[in-house]
Amino acid sequence: MKTFKIAIDGPAGVGKSSTAKAVAKKLGFVYVDTGAMYRSVGVYCLDNNLQPEEVVPHLDKISIDMKYIDDIQYVYLNGEDVTKKIRTPEGSIYASKVAVIKEVREKLVSLQQQMGMHNNVVMDGRDIGNRVFPDADAKIFLTASAEKRAERRFNELNGTVPYDEILNDIKFRDKNDSTRKIDPLRPSSDSVIVDNSDMTLEETILHIYNICIERIEK
Repeated sequence: MKTFKIAIDGPAGVGKSSTAKAVAKKLGFVYVDTGAMYRSVGVYCLDNNLQPEEVVPHLDKISIDMKYIDDIQYVYLNGEDVTKKIRTPEGSIYASKVAVIKEVREKLVSLQQQMGMHNNVVMDGRDIGNRVFPDADAKIFLTASAEKRAERRFNELNGTVPYDEILNDIKFRDKNDSTRKIDPLRPSSDSVIVDNSDMTLEETILHIYNICIERIEK
């Protein structure tokens, strides 16, 4: 039985997760937040005082689960709720660092591909269209200016983290993600590029939903 795969890629803080989750709900598909998976590995490093490159021998000890309760995503690392912990600046930085490690990517990409074999999925991340599902039915590359993304994250965190710290974190992650040797962040040749710098979340969701419907109905 054919399953439909929607890939939404883009840089940090562009609203991939919120958009992908809403699009998946409208389509009746399963939503998979791959960024949360990398962040969870990063949190494992932080909790165990490991440098990112030291995590490889520990990969078999890492279990990541996602649950949805009242439309809210909860992320569990080895049974512990790390939903808030993975969204801190430290969690973001470590996520970017572990994401360049070949063994980490291989483990998580394999898990992601398995999810798409048996479900209609909307998956967001950095390399879904290029690496995880190169045959995706629809590929979206969602982007926005670093300043706009920092402003959104600042508001999301209710001002608890300084704007400049968030902006620097986003710029650091952009550089790391786009220059890494393994699966660098870039749109695939058949991606639809959507710049939502001047779009609301609702406008972004509707625009991408319409693209997906057009591809699915072909």
